[in-house]
Amino acid sequence: MVILPPVVPAIAPRLAVPTPIPPPLAPLPVRPPVLRPPVAQNGEMQESDSDSDLEEMVSGRGAAGSTQEYEISEESRIVRERQEKALQELLMKRRAAALAVPTNDMAVRARLRRLGEPITLFGEREMERRDRLRMLMARLDAEGQLEKLMKAHEDEEAAASAAPAEEEDIQYPFYTEGSKALLDARVEITKYSLVKSALRLHRARRKRDDPDEDVDAEVDWALKQAGSLALDCSEIGDDRPLFGCSLSRDGKMLATCSLSGIAKIWSMPQVQKVSTLKGHTERATDVVFSPTSNYLATASADKTARLWNSEGSLLKTFEGHLDRLARIAFHPSGNYLGTASFDKTWRLWNVESGEELLLQEGHSRSVYGLSFHHDGSLVASCGLDALVRVWDLRTGRSILALEGHVKPVLGVSFSPNGYHLASGGEDNTCRIWDLRQRRSSYIIPAHSNLISQVKFEPQEGYFLATASYDMTAKVWSSRDFKPVKTLSGHEAKIMSLDVAADGQFITTVSYDRTIKLWSSKNIEKEEKMDMD
Repeated sequence: MVILPPVVPAIAPRLAVPTPIPPPLAPLPVRPPVLRPPVAQNGEMQESDSDSDLEEMVSGRGAAGSTQEYEISEESRIVRERQEKALQELLMKRRAAALAVPTNDMAVRARLRRLGEPITLFGEREMERRDRLRMLMARLDAEGQLEKLMKAHEDEEAAASAAPAEEEDIQYPFYTEGSKALLDARVEITKYSLVKSALRLHRARRKRDDPDEDVDAEVDWALKQAGSLALDCSEIGDDRPLFGCSLSRDGKMLATCSLSGIAKIWSMPQVQKVSTLKGHTERATDVVFSPTSNYLATASADKTARLWNSEGSLLKTFEGHLDRLARIAFHPSGNYLGTASFDKTWRLWNVESGEELLLQEGHSRSVYGLSFHHDGSLVASCGLDALVRVWDLRTGRSILALEGHVKPVLGVSFSPNGYHLASGGEDNTCRIWDLRQRRSSYIIPAHSNLISQVKFEPQEGYFLATASYDMTAKVWSSRDFKPVKTLSGHEAKIMSLDVAADGQFITTVSYDRTIKLWSSKNIEKEEKMDMD
């Protein structure tokens, strides 16, 4: 049986359906070039030699935009503008960083003026002004205004080159030229100090080399006398509080001044009033006897100092200070007077002519105290700036600035030994400065209140006396600056004190209006009577 294959019916051919072609898409916007920092190689930053890379990048982008015309969205356009602006700012900063801008603020102001710009803006500081000049110069460079920039630079160089020529023509001194009278005074002071220092050194060598001289015994005797000081007399000095006191060179007269503006002269040791000195219109702040005569000087808050004789007649008035006076002091020669004032200066006056020889600045606050070296070559000033300055009268220079006090310094005194200087102030301490070592050798916690005055014994400097607002005066050994005697008796703060030339008695004046005389002669008399 024959099996036939199945018959497959013919399939009609499928008609070809045309495939739809999609519409063309808008081209994507060209991505802006990414600015990458230079890659560090061997620890150094690789930078291009010029700004041509950035310029080519900007120009290339402009060329690409001109050849390729396509539509971009608003967001893409804003992004592109922001990137172009940032690129331009970076290029401007690079140009600005490559420019040489002066660092001196005066030169920056001068260049801004030459470029026609305001030299300063409200609240502008030096660095901000320099940055403004830098950006201005970079903008001028980018705009091609190099001629204007170069002209300003040439003008600046011409002015700088012309400045030395002007300085050569006019040479200003770096000091204030003094008068002929000051020169003569310095020559006289130099001659006086050379003789005095030679005598002091000769006496010191004799005490050191002479076997008959027993310095320790002398010091012990002086300290014993100081330790036996006792209240000898107390007298009401004025209706107002007393402010200053001074003993004459022979110790036979005492001068006091008070807040009433009146100074008085008293006989010693009876403390009887001899004469009254009236003339100041404000309170009197200090009084001092001349070391060579019976003349005395007073200082006042009326900005003047006055010279008197012992009979109470006015001889000279020293006017010139701009504020009230504090302490005053005579030069050891007696020919010159030093005055300290709250106008931050101290001045040197010729006693005979009344002429102002020297106006000396140097303290940042009011000058309060003065003390002349016993040789006459130096003067020490102290003030409310907590500073003690030592000046050379022969040259006018400040040779030492002694820092250590933490509050205003109110009193200063030279020792007759020539190298010790004592100072006391509102920090309740007394400091002993060694001029040879230029430092503080002793710090004495002397009182419980501020120290108003310090004085060395004027003959040999064997002891130091201090007065304080704690209503006491104290005596200290100059050997080791240990306490020797405390003088208690005042009922108010002690304003000033003075030591007699022979060291036999000390006078103190106080805000309680009293004068007190502390003497050791009564003790000697009692000892003699006991021996008899």
